[in-house]
Amino acid sequence: MLFRPTVEADLDRLLDVVVDEPVSWAHPERIRAELKLGNYRPEWMWIAEDDGVILARVVFWGMPADAEPYSIDCLSVHPSVADRAGLAAELMSAAIERLGTKPEYHLFLPNAWRERPDVAAAVAWRAEVMAKVGIAHRLERFRYEWTPAAPVPEPSRRLLFRPEPDDEVMADAFRRVAQGTLDHSTLKELATMDPVAQARGDVRMYQDNFRGERDWWRLAFTPDGELVGLALPSANNGGPIVGYIGVVPEHRGKGYVSELLDEITRFHAARGAEVVRADTDFANVPMAKAFERAGYVNTSVRLVLSDES
Repeated sequence: MLFRPTVEADLDRLLDVVVDEPVSWAHPERIRAELKLGNYRPEWMWIAEDDGVILARVVFWGMPADAEPYSIDCLSVHPSVADRAGLAAELMSAAIERLGTKPEYHLFLPNAWRERPDVAAAVAWRAEVMAKVGIAHRLERFRYEWTPAAPVPEPSRRLLFRPEPDDEVMADAFRRVAQGTLDHSTLKELATMDPVAQARGDVRMYQDNFRGERDWWRLAFTPDGELVGLALPSANNGGPIVGYIGVVPEHRGKGYVSELLDEITRFHAARGAEVVRADTDFANVPMAKAFERAGYVNTSVRLVLSDES
């Protein structure tokens, strides 16, 4: 068995791979599109090959400027392989050793996926593989969508929104709203990073890794000039998204999160968005309730497996 990254000459064979399990996967249209965008690269798609036959593959994803992949988009093994988890673990180990990183694995699943035996089984062997290579921490996120079937929210009567071109001012707002956050990713970063550095990193990440414009971002203030929070409309390859919402600690519990979300929704709706997508951690109950109040519909689940060491 040969474990290796692909080369351009492998593309036709990669496009012939089909995953018939009920989990998200890198289908041919996605491979072509992500290669064109630079989010997939031949060296980030690894295969287990026996006598010229692809028996397993793992597809990594990253931004075009990234030196290393950020996440895993697809892990699959041919149905003829008896020990799927064993072969996939060998392939993952070889790829991780060469890449020098342990990316997150993102699985997009139907709601209540544990109640569907076919989905639960597809997740189970993949989770077993990830555990073998040290990618064992689980985080589940609700996925929401707003469409014009829901009403466009009215403008806030309590908040004033304005753009802020100064990255340092914006970073300070990120720092303030991160205090006491329920967002898992932010909490993970703050466990090892200085809050100022973490906030500056968020500003860079939203500028560099998303397709929304920097001048879309808004800070929210009370009429007397107190900072309430920030609202970042943005976009990714799939279209408009709720990039980021945060309320400073001293203004939490006043319902402002809904007004920040409404501002983002209204912004995208004014630009003709047919769908606005968003995620929030299962543990972030206030945010989930805000989405539901705003007419967003919970469409699916994002399961994230990561290395928490």
